[in-house]
Amino acid sequence: MAVMDRVRTTRPTTPAGRAVSNGTGASGPAGLGVLLALTATVVWSGSFVATRGMADSVPPVQAVFWRWIIAAVAVAPFAARQAWRQRALIRKHLGFTALASLFGVALYNTLVHQAGLTTSASNMGMIMAASPVVMALYARLGGERLGLRRTAGLLLAVLGVLLLVGDGSLGFDFGAGDLWMLAAALSFATYSALLRRKPAELGGLSFLLTTFVLGALMLAPAYAVSLRLQGGFAVTPGTAGMLLYVGVMSSAVAFFAWNKAVSLIGAARAGVVYYLQPVCVAGLGLLLLGERTGPAELLCMALILGGVSLGARR
Repeated sequence: MAVMDRVRTTRPTTPAGRAVSNGTGASGPAGLGVLLALTATVVWSGSFVATRGMADSVPPVQAVFWRWIIAAVAVAPFAARQAWRQRALIRKHLGFTALASLFGVALYNTLVHQAGLTTSASNMGMIMAASPVVMALYARLGGERLGLRRTAGLLLAVLGVLLLVGDGSLGFDFGAGDLWMLAAALSFATYSALLRRKPAELGGLSFLLTTFVLGALMLAPAYAVSLRLQGGFAVTPGTAGMLLYVGVMSSAVAFFAWNKAVSLIGAARAGVVYYLQPVCVAGLGLLLLGERTGPAELLCMALILGGVSLGARR
């Protein structure tokens, strides 16, 4: 979905998202797609730390609601004019946009914040790395050929994630927060698969702003219930800073980069890059929280990095 949608509409001269995702595009767009997927992954890794940090002070639904209000305000100066020009197209494709908003905006992020109540930021990042498996399955069901190299990279990264979550073994138990994160991973993978069907004539900025607004509207009833039952939250410099981060960086910037990456290289290949998230979260944990990483974790990260490198190549 992203800023280059004007280019996507000139199909004879520029590869559209579907064509590139089949591996036929030039190396330039493919390299840009990998870079954008990596950017989104790094930014989202920080959001797990912020989400965990808000768990004790901001109710999940309220945090998500304000996240999307902030995101919409951040995107509006860049997207409002395009959205107004394309208002007829937005109405025409409202059903598709609402479905994308449900899975990618309202549902996914609410599940992430709910998981943050009972599981660690590291676990959240590691379990979310399961979503590329679902992305690859969606791509295969849609007729996309993954190829031997990408399949091998996928399996190698899966092994690294499973060992990381299982503390060096393939047997592990999931808590309530972990199950919430598994549901979030499925929701995010579904959103990423839907992006491949985004109408080419609908501008990327229009789509982004519309999904943010629709997502906030979907959350409004639950937000009202949360206010009635749980009360509001105190706005402190800490909570304001974290809400601004998840609203501007993790929502506006990261979704913009991810949607463009999927349009360039497809959900399956972008999903392989997404496997870097456990590594990014562990790095942030070391830098910000002083969490130490042992030899077993380093080995698992090496498997994940190796899988990403193998799977992201043509």
